Amino acid sequence: MSKYSELNFKIPEESKDYGEASDFVIKTVEGILEEAIVNGENKIVINTNLRNGLPMENINKIAGPFVEAWAAELFDSISHINGNKWNLVHSEACHRLGMADVILQFKKTTSFGSVVTANIDSKATAEDFEKSGKSPNITSFARIRSAYIEDPDFIFIILSLKHKVFCKKNNQSELMDGIMEVVKYNVYDMKYLSEPDISYNPALGTGQLQIRDIHYVSLTKRSAWEFCQLLDAKYLSSSKRTFNDWLSLATQNGWIK
Repeated sequence: MSKYSELNFKIPEESKDYGEASDFVIKTVEGILEEAIVNGENKIVINTNLRNGLPMENINKIAGPFVEAWAAELFDSISHINGNKWNLVHSEACHRLGMADVILQFKKTTSFGSVVTANIDSKATAEDFEKSGKSPNITSFARIRSAYIEDPDFIFIILSLKHKVFCKKNNQSELMDGIMEVVKYNVYDMKYLSEPDISYNPALGTGQLQIRDIHYVSLTKRSAWEFCQLLDAKYLSSSKRTFNDWLSLATQNGWIK
């Protein structure tokens, strides 16, 4: 790493109240989800013409996209309520290959503006399947590494949604409806995940960052620059990556001066 330490880096410096803004987003998202669960607004009903109901042995493969779409619609519906108690003023679904699934904007005054923007990456896992979605891909190494250089106050939130699926007979059609129910959730700031909880998979493109076990994570407060260095260390420790590979990305993406 001697070559690495000798470089002239672009060092991101987040605002002094970044942590406060991040905590605000996390608590607000948790509040929105908790209210939906308590009020019974956490169910997705799927009408089919299957008399025996949904194929439960493979249900986790199809439930994820439905649950993630439910979360996006929940945020969007709240954002259209003027003066809503969550101060959610904008919700925007991202394109399929985007780093986040939804971008949320909350009215809150900070040293970096009057609106706090949060990039939400939703990950659905099945409550009934122990290893379902346990180690999800999050985003590419180069993309998220660049995000903190472009905006040191970049807030990237991992939203873990646990769901259960069951079937219920529809008395009108006499067919079986599939019910997907969101039962638990966890909300994390990616930047604060502990070092052991983040892994690097070099298989795709510049490599994918993964969470080792999304159900059990520890948190470590760190700066944007400390997080960038952690990401670099993960990349450089891979047997399939070299310093020259990293240097090429750093030059291409403007990580060094």
